[in-house]
Amino acid sequence: MAAVSPPPGDGPPQPVLLIHGVWMPAASLGLLAWRLRRAGFLPRLFSYPSVRRPVAVNARRLIAEVRALGEPLGIVAHSLGGLVALRALHDEPGLPVQRLVLLGTPLRGSALARRMAAFAPGRWLLGHSRDEGLLGDARLPGAPPATGLIAGTRPLGPGRLLPGLRGPSDGTVAVAETAHPLLAARCCLPVTHSGLLLSRAVAAEAIHFLRQGRFDADGPCKICPEA
Repeated sequence: MAAVSPPPGDGPPQPVLLIHGVWMPAASLGLLAWRLRRAGFLPRLFSYPSVRRPVAVNARRLIAEVRALGEPLGIVAHSLGGLVALRALHDEPGLPVQRLVLLGTPLRGSALARRMAAFAPGRWLLGHSRDEGLLGDARLPGAPPATGLIAGTRPLGPGRLLPGLRGPSDGTVAVAETAHPLLAARCCLPVTHSGLLLSRAVAAEAIHFLRQGRFDADGPCKICPEA
């Protein structure tokens, strides 16, 4: 699907769906939504049961939400939320999603999740997020809209408690796990996994991508380090 969205101007604000990650409520997106609203967008929070329902089921709910809005929109999705968005685009390629920004989404699967899934308590915590999701078997669209990803490189998080993360990471997801050919652009910022939702710099880069289909060459986002 071609990326055709213009930057917000004098017309009505462009809707942007914000999608949270695993174990997180939609309210975790509040600060990011506020920054998008100040930039001239119309943010909407999409809530879904991240561990009580499989990715495929949550993707169907997202498809229904996008259809109900009935107009072209952008999406900013954190972590597992990015896999839900991509599954929706896999199952329904004609959805009017013009640009997609992923925040710390493990497109190649999560080593931390695989480590957790090796033990019964971990499997219980992950719930249905394991089903074609965090373990590396997610279904991704062949031709998504213009998609950019921002990865974090500040390694503070549960990955320090469980072995499995290798190379630069945000403490939960390794930078190497965010690489994928479907991306039009990828960059890194020194933030943690949860910090991706709080960082002013991340919000600015997401806004730039929603408007231009690329990250700001003069901004703080850097080429991601090699694994």
